[in-house]
Amino acid sequence: MSLDPITAQVIQNRLSGIVQEMQTNIFRTGYSTIVRESQDASCIILDANGDVVGEHVILPLHIAALPEVIRAIYTAYGDKIYPGDAFITNHPYISGVTHSIDMAVAIPVFVGDQLVAFCTSIAHKSDLGGMVPGTGSGNARELFQEGIQYPPVKFMDRGQVVAEVEAILRANSRTPDVILGDIRGQVGTARLGEERLHEMVARYGLETVLATFADLQDKTERRVRKVIAGWKDGIFEAQAWVDNDGVLLDRPILYHVRIEKTGDRILFDFSQSADQTLGPLNVRPPLVRGCCYYAMVAMIDPELGNNGGLARVIETRFRRGSVLDPVFPAPTNTYMASATAVTEAVLQAMNGLIPEKKVAGMGGVGGMVIGGQRQDGSSYVQYELIGAAYGARTGKDGVSGVSVLLDNAKTAPIEVVETEFPARVRRFELVCDSGGPGEFRGGLAARREYDILAPRAQLTLRGGKHTQPPFGADGGGPGRLGVCIINPGQEDEQSLPSRFGGVPLKNGDVLLLEKAGGGGLGSPKDRPWERLLEDVLDGYVSFESAVSDYGADSDKLREAVDEWKGRS
Repeated sequence: MSLDPITAQVIQNRLSGIVQEMQTNIFRTGYSTIVRESQDASCIILDANGDVVGEHVILPLHIAALPEVIRAIYTAYGDKIYPGDAFITNHPYISGVTHSIDMAVAIPVFVGDQLVAFCTSIAHKSDLGGMVPGTGSGNARELFQEGIQYPPVKFMDRGQVVAEVEAILRANSRTPDVILGDIRGQVGTARLGEERLHEMVARYGLETVLATFADLQDKTERRVRKVIAGWKDGIFEAQAWVDNDGVLLDRPILYHVRIEKTGDRILFDFSQSADQTLGPLNVRPPLVRGCCYYAMVAMIDPELGNNGGLARVIETRFRRGSVLDPVFPAPTNTYMASATAVTEAVLQAMNGLIPEKKVAGMGGVGGMVIGGQRQDGSSYVQYELIGAAYGARTGKDGVSGVSVLLDNAKTAPIEVVETEFPARVRRFELVCDSGGPGEFRGGLAARREYDILAPRAQLTLRGGKHTQPPFGADGGGPGRLGVCIINPGQEDEQSLPSRFGGVPLKNGDVLLLEKAGGGGLGSPKDRPWERLLEDVLDGYVSFESAVSDYGADSDKLREAVDEWKGRS
């Protein structure tokens, strides 16, 4: 049909608006702090083929996972998909979900008898069983240690909750009410999206809406291919490292990418990356493709549609049995550290294509979990995502104390943590000198320190960059390493690696967690005096570092600092 471009644009904007409304709804109805406060959840609308047509990105890898979820639903149920159904799945291999701690919910949208779309979401779950509270042990050795695995199953069948599935969910979680509350919120959010799609079809007609689904993907593909065609042809390579896999602690893991660009085609070859890991760093190919989508959007235009049209352009190559194409049942729960390393490698390699958009190393990602029993004997799971720092970018300093790249979540407020869990936050601050020195300074890392108030608990960390520092670029220095210490400065002080599971804690213990800082870009000697002085006055760079790392004249700096103190 002939599609009016104005109507098509209105519908495309409306699709984005529907997804934003879904996002707001899922956060407001979330039972867990990980959904309600950290906002570790994404909503997406897909067409009947499972291609993305409506998105408002929260966590970019969810865009790569949910099309695989829809294809897995078709494989499992064929034509036995009905109005009122709601499917759930958390299986990384069967369904392509990010890791088994994430639960995908999808409902089919029918207009009459025709299946036209799916309204979907993925949201992190506080606990789905497994060997440690919070499910994601940093030293799991197989998928079966990472909680119960749900292939695509119906949570609701034609509008009715499947009682047996709900019972299995409840029986396999340390926090069943929280889990079921979050899943019901996801279902309700999808129903909201379904209602809004019906309203849109009623206004514009089904034929026009479906034509718009196809048109927006075609336009994205054409635009991306046109941009790629303007880049120089060639081969560009880069690599990144992760500390270890959580089991073999002395063995860094390599992520290598080779980009082959010819005409309007681009291939990302990851076949030279490390073998699959014994620990849970493995990540499935659909998610690696999502890293490539992210990098392309970052390099082309932040407003570029991350839909099925972009997915058509990206060509990838993997080696079976590698960390980026693991063989079942290799564990996957700390996949985000791998995904971030992949993205950093891709962005470095793309510097050869777009040299004016350089970025230094990031401060790492990953969640912290403290789980155990309160004084009254009830179970709790305190799951937190704590921000790290961006590396410096061309012309700009790195951003401090935030989640980076694909891990686009928020840090839970202190007030919420202390209200809901048996913990007291002693400190929450930026770490002086943690950003890599450079003409453009790396972002500063965040530090949190806790008093443990539970009688007994277990600590799990799925972090990174405790031994492999965030890299500097073009003469910039590396970011400061992260640390995790129990009872710092005391006789029983215990320093822990970047990923582990089930370390015991007791009432009165102190936990210190620092993320890594971002890398610097350009020679520190080229940092303008005014900006360096401002850093020192703000407590971002110490006096000593300003002299030793940036080459500041100590007398001049001391005089300027004293003058400022005298005025204040």
